Amino acid sequence: MLNRLRSAVERAYLRHLRRRVETVPTHVAVIQDGNRRYARERGDDAPDGHRAGADTTERVLDWCADLGVSELTLYAFSTENFERPDEELEPLFDLLEAKLLEFADADRVHDQGVQVRAIGDVDRLPLRVREAVDYAEERTADNDRFTLNVALAYGGRTELLDAARGVAREVAEGGLDPADVDVETVERRLYDRPIRDVDLIVRTGGDERTSNFLPWHANGNEAAVYFCTPYWPEFSEVDFMRAIRTYQAREESWQRARAERAAALVRAVAEVELTEARRVAGRLRGRLPRSEHDVVTEELPDGEAVREADAESEPAG
Repeated sequence: MLNRLRSAVERAYLRHLRRRVETVPTHVAVIQDGNRRYARERGDDAPDGHRAGADTTERVLDWCADLGVSELTLYAFSTENFERPDEELEPLFDLLEAKLLEFADADRVHDQGVQVRAIGDVDRLPLRVREAVDYAEERTADNDRFTLNVALAYGGRTELLDAARGVAREVAEGGLDPADVDVETVERRLYDRPIRDVDLIVRTGGDERTSNFLPWHANGNEAAVYFCTPYWPEFSEVDFMRAIRTYQAREESWQRARAERAAALVRAVAEVELTEARRVAGRLRGRLPRSEHDVVTEELPDGEAVREADAESEPAG
């Protein structure tokens, strides 16, 4: 009975969150943290946690499709993950291979128009994983309604370093003028995988850091960030909607700030121009008979106030 009541309350709250969503991020990036801790707390091995996390990943794809998110990037395997013991890495590589192959052939993936792309130093991965990546990319290459970036052997600093080296190499070879280096020049060298700027980063598992994830596309775009405590296998649709609301609140705050800055600029310009206009009008009135002062005063935006001030300054007769 208590579980049914809790489920009913959660469904009602989820409907409430959905109704309040007005602005949807175009690109969401997720740091899927907590798989191993989730397994450990249940007395399971790390691979069990990764498998449970893979199920969450599939649900998140559906939630993104329902909301109209256009691009999702998952931090599936970082360069630091290579330091884990072999007894953990091998099952993880098996899972990556199996899920990529399964995903590439899933009907709902093609029904939703999902295109799979890998970003990162994929050549460092085992052959079987690289072949699964190639298969998934080829099978979904013609899909164009939703982009799923899977970050594999990925490190943000390495990504930027490789791009910088590519630019330096081309400059040294004479194929690029340093003066022509711009944002697009760098972006073309980020793993040859152009992606949209990140609007929202979500991290599960309780840690409040972005862990070297998409620094160019997220930090450069001042992406909203949502940290939450559930481990990735426990991440729910309510958690996801809260993340969306965090993005929306950030956008609303930015819009208010932009409007306030624009209004302040207009006021500043108007005050400068009005001050100058008053100064010029004062000089002109000094050259005219008092009976003609109103002709000049009426041309000022606050002419009535100026007339009242002049009247108060006149000596009593």
